[in-house]
Amino acid sequence: MSSKRIHLIRHGETNWNKEKRIQGRSESTLTAEGKQQAAGLRVQLAGIEHVYCSSSVRTRETADILFEGSSATIEYSDELREIFLGSWEGALWPQMLLTFPEVAQAFWERPHEFKLAGAETFLDVQQRGVKKFLEIVTDSSTSDIAIISHGVLIKSILCYLEQRPLARLWEPPHLHNCAHSIVQISGDQLPRIVQYADILLADLEQTNG
Repeated sequence: MSSKRIHLIRHGETNWNKEKRIQGRSESTLTAEGKQQAAGLRVQLAGIEHVYCSSSVRTRETADILFEGSSATIEYSDELREIFLGSWEGALWPQMLLTFPEVAQAFWERPHEFKLAGAETFLDVQQRGVKKFLEIVTDSSTSDIAIISHGVLIKSILCYLEQRPLARLWEPPHLHNCAHSIVQISGDQLPRIVQYADILLADLEQTNG
């Protein structure tokens, strides 16, 4: 396999992010700040020709801004959508922490134990995301590829590549809105994270060292 760089980008800030409202697969739209975040990242992605994007409105809006005026081909995929949170979607996080403290705390503190009737688990999301990630790596013939997706899905892919258990999913670095992570794939070597949420690997190792 030839050398490839996979750019994993979380969508820009949405109205529901700002309200601390649970999004999941429900639709929300970018705020003015979210649009500025995407526009600020555009130069770093110049030249990328193949883009894979979650079919959610917020990721599509982000991709449209990131690649405005470029010749990039954008493919939309339901497999790149965020974790499905069933009846919780649209509710405010503070309210869920009060109403369902054990389950809501598990989401943030013990993601490997999170279970909600009618919703996906973190393992469900990771298996779905990693499967799509590997398909993209195999199928795309370009050397630089962008994936525009969501916080949990991107975190779960990076967690898998780090061989980190899902129990440690939420450990830093934090995946802020429009966070830009890069995975390097060289020949038959294992994929290597070279940038995590805008932090270069060398800087990250120095911080953790």
